[in-house]
Amino acid sequence: MSFSASLQSRSPRSLGLFCLMITSLGWGINWPAMKFLLREWPPLFARGVAGVAAACLLAAIAAAAGQRLRVPRELLGRLTLGAFTNVFAWMGFSTLSLRWLNVGQAALLVYTMPLWATLLAWPLLGKRPSLRDSMGLALCIAGVALLFGGPDASLGTDQLAGALFALGAAFFFALGTVALKPTPLPPFTALAWQVGIGCAPMLVLGLLFEQPDFHALSAGGWGVMAYMTVMPMGICYLTWFAALRRLPPATASIATLLTPIIGVTAAALSLGEPLGLRQLLAMALTIGGVAFVLRKA
Repeated sequence: MSFSASLQSRSPRSLGLFCLMITSLGWGINWPAMKFLLREWPPLFARGVAGVAAACLLAAIAAAAGQRLRVPRELLGRLTLGAFTNVFAWMGFSTLSLRWLNVGQAALLVYTMPLWATLLAWPLLGKRPSLRDSMGLALCIAGVALLFGGPDASLGTDQLAGALFALGAAFFFALGTVALKPTPLPPFTALAWQVGIGCAPMLVLGLLFEQPDFHALSAGGWGVMAYMTVMPMGICYLTWFAALRRLPPATASIATLLTPIIGVTAAALSLGEPLGLRQLLAMALTIGGVAFVLRKA
């Protein structure tokens, strides 16, 4: 039986969970991959190059799928705002945070975005946080405090910028989720434009202010660039959309909490980053708090 036939023979739920595993694995491995890449290229330039290339790839996929790439003028404003919150801030700020934080610290802070969405829904949508939401927030705060606690892991001034960028990525992504309605465009068309609009400024800012050395990228660095372009921004988004067509959004959201776990574990194995009892407990508290809130949905 061929691979495609095997997929078609699966139930919709099984196929959705399979797609989620690919998504979480690809996004999780991307965290240590980005950290490795920062040794050779600066963050905004590296992310901008990969993002612009991925946008071209997604546009080709949209065209091959028969989706029109033209965007009506009245949707440009909403599309640009979505590109800022969901791409420029989410991808750019999270990558910048890795200049000061290790993968475990950055990933756990960034993946607090469902809690920010819950808190932002109060002033923006009038949805007051429940007791469950408050308990989830308390668990997350305890996890982050434990992560940055102790004499060898305290949050110093040299890490403050990274923490602010990671929290900024989570905040703006949550803001876009709560405040912006999805654009009525075909999914691949919308994604191609958002990734392109969001990553092009990173590329420009990187060229202007980061002064990248074009010859500094090693063979491993080129491999990471290819991976960032194809896997997390291409294949993983395709499997994410496929999962959302087959699973409830809450189930899909909870499953993506595997991403920071995979990222932290992969960083420990590939980069030698710390993964001891404190990191494991912090990860359990933080992700448990987020899952506690998401499970309500």
